[in-house]
Amino acid sequence: MNNYTNFWDWFQTKEEAFYKIIKNKQGIEGFFNELSSKLKEVNQGFNFLVGMSPDGSVELVVSPDGVIKNIVFVEELINSAPIFSNWKFTALKPQQDIKNIGIRMEGYTYNSKNLFFYPNNHKNYPDEVDINIVYDDYQEKDASTITNGVWILLDNYLGELNAITTIDNLKVISKEEAEEELIPISKLKAFLIWREKEFVEKYNGTRYNTKDDGYSCFEGEFENGNGLIAIINTTLLQWDSKASHPWVFRLNIGYDGGDTGMPDSETLELLNQLEDELMVQLSDADGYLNIGRQTGNSLREIYFTCKEFRKPSKVMYQFLEKYTSQFTFSHNIYKDKYWQSFERFRQV
Repeated sequence: MNNYTNFWDWFQTKEEAFYKIIKNKQGIEGFFNELSSKLKEVNQGFNFLVGMSPDGSVELVVSPDGVIKNIVFVEELINSAPIFSNWKFTALKPQQDIKNIGIRMEGYTYNSKNLFFYPNNHKNYPDEVDINIVYDDYQEKDASTITNGVWILLDNYLGELNAITTIDNLKVISKEEAEEELIPISKLKAFLIWREKEFVEKYNGTRYNTKDDGYSCFEGEFENGNGLIAIINTTLLQWDSKASHPWVFRLNIGYDGGDTGMPDSETLELLNQLEDELMVQLSDADGYLNIGRQTGNSLREIYFTCKEFRKPSKVMYQFLEKYTSQFTFSHNIYKDKYWQSFERFRQV
């Protein structure tokens, strides 16, 4: 919260000058560099868009650029914003009418006339929202550029939060590759709203109690010869309502493992203490299920599946503050409705 307060205190000293820059379209580059630098002090993953609104105010949109673990911090920053008469602050790119959107990037254009879609239905994964986007001017040699352009259009059309949370898998293809009837991109929003409503109705209120579950120990070896040990809740991996907890939170904790890659007794005790604290913060009753952990090669990985992604991001920040002097940390939050990340542990 101190970071947010410091940012807005600084912004208050600049807002009049910034407003004139955007309104008069003079000194834009300096404005972008200065604001970008200050936002990075709050969170390295923050980016922004800015422009004049029809009412004469300037809208500043702060974006996590699709990084799920940063969404909650963007929202907190904007929620803490003071009121400035000439400014409007928005967390994540808002949705727009597809008819008003046209993107031009690196020689390609994206709009409602040259984009179509159709869903892929999977018998074994019925809740998966898997979409093919068909682009008229698709060129395999520029696949990454085109896919990036499509995602930017979707962020603006669906709204950034919806684009991140309602689509599980997306692939951009050419018309020649299409295997189903093409649907205008203008109907994608209605399709996703229907699928999300169906999903919520199916899993709303679903909870799981891990108290009586069974755990299995897996042993293996890395290519360098160091061993690994994993303790995994294999009872939980057989659950038939996995999709109710579609978000995976993976915490990586680096430690000094010496020649063997395994923690010494003191380090092991501290690692276990940290994990116990984590499980208190992220309990199964609240929708956070501890899948287990893997240890070896000077790294412990801890796995949770979650009903939502905001609290794990906040909890991780707290742990970084508390334990950063003892360990190195990295973490990721991603969507995996059927927990396919853990197939290697599932016992058939």
